[in-house]
Amino acid sequence: MFVELHYPDSISNEELDVYLANGWFRMGQAIFTTNFLKFNDIFHSTIWLRIDLLSFETTKFQQKMLKTNAKFEVQIQPLTLAPEQEELFSKYRNHIAFDAAPSVRNLLFGEQTIKPIYDTYEINIYDNEKLIAVGFFDLGQQSAAGISCFYDPAYKKYSLGKYLMFLKMEFCRKQGCIFFYPGYFSPGYHLFDYKLDLAKPSLHYLDLITNAWFPFEAYSPTQIPFHIMCKKLRELGDYLYKQNIKYQFQYYDFFDADMIRNLNGLGLFDYPVFLVCSQLDDTLFIPMLVFNVCEQQYHLILCSREYESIFTESKPEHYNAYLLQIARYLYTGESIEEMADVIEMCGREMKSLESHQGLFNS
Repeated sequence: MFVELHYPDSISNEELDVYLANGWFRMGQAIFTTNFLKFNDIFHSTIWLRIDLLSFETTKFQQKMLKTNAKFEVQIQPLTLAPEQEELFSKYRNHIAFDAAPSVRNLLFGEQTIKPIYDTYEINIYDNEKLIAVGFFDLGQQSAAGISCFYDPAYKKYSLGKYLMFLKMEFCRKQGCIFFYPGYFSPGYHLFDYKLDLAKPSLHYLDLITNAWFPFEAYSPTQIPFHIMCKKLRELGDYLYKQNIKYQFQYYDFFDADMIRNLNGLGLFDYPVFLVCSQLDDTLFIPMLVFNVCEQQYHLILCSREYESIFTESKPEHYNAYLLQIARYLYTGESIEEMADVIEMCGREMKSLESHQGLFNS
């Protein structure tokens, strides 16, 4: 699955290490993974990152930042959730151009009021007695995850967000952690690009195809999973067109429906893009083609319409009429010629069946 969300009753530090190493991140008291995102109806891949703390070295910018911010008091301690943190977060939230949680409590606990399951620490930065920045992070056994940073907009020139990230990494390194996980970045969506400058020589990324971590210097924009999916389906579509096989290219707006609590665990269809096989039109199921970038294979599948959406219109090439679920895998293949032959064969069989059924009814 490309999108998953778990609600564990508890999570040990060792278990958190495993989750993080597999590209998961906490959301409230839940923990999730996703390989795709949608911002303003534009789809992106998520590339999960981690920093090797054993090889991490302070950059010149970080050294300068340390000197500049030496006048501030830094306090690192287990999570307290103080009222002054909520006040600062509200001030920060009113000055940012992107959506954020309504409160610190919601950020860390979501809708839950249960006992915390993560070993969460906070960093508070003070100018004299005034709280000007806060950062949260979770400790595992040998790794840590940076959860959030926010600061007083009046202190923007001090790069307090980057300062907090540096303080987190330094603290975790001294605690014996090997890896620090800042989350993901999303090629083409620059909001998360700051993570790429935290520790370039020590930065690694998780490759979706091999499920292995590699030094970020080996990363290539030509290997963005979502782009590969689209390219492979476009190539297949071009071939189908030449064979006079009808199809429709569609982006699936509900690929991340499993992240909704009431829908979580239903195993809903989570491909962000697919081809509808008009040649195999069916009233009960939607026949479609997908490309699994992990397996490097095409799948011909049938999807059932599980829940009708409230949307009456969709943008061109976007599907949002129903939440979908895979009902059956019909065929798997690696070549576009192979998949086209299968579709043609299935189309002939359906026409033959319809013809026989017509004769029977007459």
